[in-house]
Amino acid sequence: MMGGPGASGGLWVVLLRGLNVGRANRLTMAQLRDALSEAGCSGARTYLQSGNAVVDAIPDTPPDEAAVRIARTVAARTGSEVGVRVLEADALQRVIDGNPFPDAAGQPTRLHLFFLSGVPAADAASRLDEVATPTERFELRGELLYLHAPDGIGRSKLAASVERRLGVEATARNWRTVTALAKLVRTDDDPTESGAAGGVSRER
Repeated sequence: MMGGPGASGGLWVVLLRGLNVGRANRLTMAQLRDALSEAGCSGARTYLQSGNAVVDAIPDTPPDEAAVRIARTVAARTGSEVGVRVLEADALQRVIDGNPFPDAAGQPTRLHLFFLSGVPAADAASRLDEVATPTERFELRGELLYLHAPDGIGRSKLAASVERRLGVEATARNWRTVTALAKLVRTDDDPTESGAAGGVSRER
């Protein structure tokens, strides 16, 4: 687990898996904020349309328990299950600070993080090595996979087979989204440079 109980309050980062991909699991960000509020997470601010939010932590509630609540509430609205990861804000910052490929941070859509539902088996790295291209770099750290795919994530056989090869569910975000969420934790300002539509929206 990447975060402890929310006993002292603070902020959580919520990541939904597979939201608004194709025709399945469609939910507007206003509907997502309503669902988060219904699950007990107040102060929701969403980023983009792919299921990213910063919320007030629920006191005395572990993030994993909150993830179950959120998943149940979202499923009631979409009609199908959606994976949910809930991270303490400090945990997200540690993920950023621990980036093993700092030289790739200047290509924020080519550097990806996969938040895993569990720790893969000991031979997991060798399974990924089998499909990694010569230009790809990755590092497994517990429930986290860093992947630098300079030729594009859409061409990466490694990225496409992460769940199958690791035997765990994975929720992926690119570096731009991860750092934008970290900025959203620190400030009320829109983390997008332009502030255009599709940036930050907040609970009303």
